[in-house]
Amino acid sequence: APVKYFSYLCTIMEFTAAEIAGLIKGKVIGDQGVKVHGFSPIEEGRHGHLSFIANEKFAHFLHSTESSVLIVSKNLLKEENYKPVIIEVEDAYLAFQVLMNLYQQMTEKKKGIEEQSFIHKTAVLGEDVYVGAFTYISENATIGDGVQLAPQVFIGKNVKIGKNSKIDSGAKIYDGCIIGENCVVHSNTVVGGDGFGFQPTPNGYDKIPQLGNVIIENNVEIGSNCSIDRATIGSTIIGEGTKIDNLIQIAHNVKIGKNNVIAAQAGIAGSTTIGNWNMIGGQVGIVGHINIGNQVKIQAQSGVNKNVKDGEALYGAPAIDAGDYRRNYVHFRNLTEIVKRINQLENNSKDKTNE
Repeated sequence: APVKYFSYLCTIMEFTAAEIAGLIKGKVIGDQGVKVHGFSPIEEGRHGHLSFIANEKFAHFLHSTESSVLIVSKNLLKEENYKPVIIEVEDAYLAFQVLMNLYQQMTEKKKGIEEQSFIHKTAVLGEDVYVGAFTYISENATIGDGVQLAPQVFIGKNVKIGKNSKIDSGAKIYDGCIIGENCVVHSNTVVGGDGFGFQPTPNGYDKIPQLGNVIIENNVEIGSNCSIDRATIGSTIIGEGTKIDNLIQIAHNVKIGKNNVIAAQAGIAGSTTIGNWNMIGGQVGIVGHINIGNQVKIQAQSGVNKNVKDGEALYGAPAIDAGDYRRNYVHFRNLTEIVKRINQLENNSKDKTNE
């Protein structure tokens, strides 16, 4: 997505190698005035386009690419003369990211309220807000400066959204939820739906009212088709700087700390607390009412069913120490042969006893 976005930007703007180098603190090797108007992956380089090389396995493209300008990590440059103009940087991948952010800041956000949207008379909108067609903003909602609400977004009663946040098409923010500043909620995600709370009775399961809300702190990004449930009482909390992939379920009263990354299809059951700077892999399942510490790594498809201390690395279902899992898995792969050998030893022992 960043590559496509950058490509679009460059088709409507031209930049010289010197201008680009100035933005990323690079050194130009070659013609500083050469211009680029598009971006290509290094494997598909085109004249007039910009590409980058940050990995040794792509270094051979330094001599064969048709791209006009290359951003290249310093350690990959072995010669003084190359066909394309080179912008030398310490880390080409990091420089590329910086360039992405700078270009994004240079583009103008949408402003204004499109026809066929609905804004309740008690809602409060800040300056430079964009409200797309068919978006519905309920009573007493507060929308901060620079917020972007794409078409077909639902904003419930008493919702608060901080400045410069973006809510994409089809997302639903239920009553009373709070979203901080500079957040992104992608399409079709539901923030604040009822938690999965039911009480068994002789006649079936009675619904337990879900009266809390969801609080999403600043600089959080939530992928598409996620469900973050409101608390039964109190708040479900997503901490500052946390990044959540697509297709993730976060249940009621979960509390997630700062700067976590959670990969697709993970599920976190109710009232679990997760600390800071954790890495949770795809399809991980975490039971409810446990505590996970800080800087924990949980590998994909693991199932976590007990408290986890700071710094642990887990793997498996139920999850155990990742090193132990790998060592034990070696034996598991040979389990049939091991069983045969044990049976043979037992048979030999019986034969000797009979003798």
